[in-house]
Amino acid sequence: MIPLGLCSIIAIYVFVERFLAIRKSGKTPQDFMLRINDKIKEGNIKGAESLCKNYEGAIPAVILKGVNRIGKPIDHIEKSMENAGKLEVYKMEKHLGILSTIAGIAPMFGFLGTIAGMIILFFNIQHQGFEIKNIAGGIYTKMVTSAVGLIIGLLAYVAYNYLNAMINKNVNKIETASTEFLDILHQPAHA
Repeated sequence: MIPLGLCSIIAIYVFVERFLAIRKSGKTPQDFMLRINDKIKEGNIKGAESLCKNYEGAIPAVILKGVNRIGKPIDHIEKSMENAGKLEVYKMEKHLGILSTIAGIAPMFGFLGTIAGMIILFFNIQHQGFEIKNIAGGIYTKMVTSAVGLIIGLLAYVAYNYLNAMINKNVNKIETASTEFLDILHQPAHA
């Protein structure tokens, strides 16, 4: 049960920490791209940079990379934004593999408890005879560890998939904002 307890504590910690980090990474004001558009149309590149630096999150970080490259060929801008986006996704996915690992190993620890329960059961039968009180302890150990291992594994699996869905949502937002930014750069300047 000690390894299962450690797995559950680690899973809870990683889930909460990643949930908060991913949510923070995805937060950007609704009108952010509209304000960037206005700054760029005004020719206020420093204002656009300042606007990006005022917000934490993946979208401002990626757009800042693009703003810093204004004046270079579009494919250079696009590539640098793509690299910045990959870095932001990497930051969001950090430590997520721990949840996946716990989802896989927690049921195995439960199964290990099942084996230990069976060993206790047969040991008690061999040394104390075939009585219910001698059998109950082994069966109890077997059932509890199996159930706890499965529950922890299932919860870690659900948490892992939930966080992945949050990351995918943020990736879609980043891609949309990047496309919008490149469209802004393709628009002809107004006199």
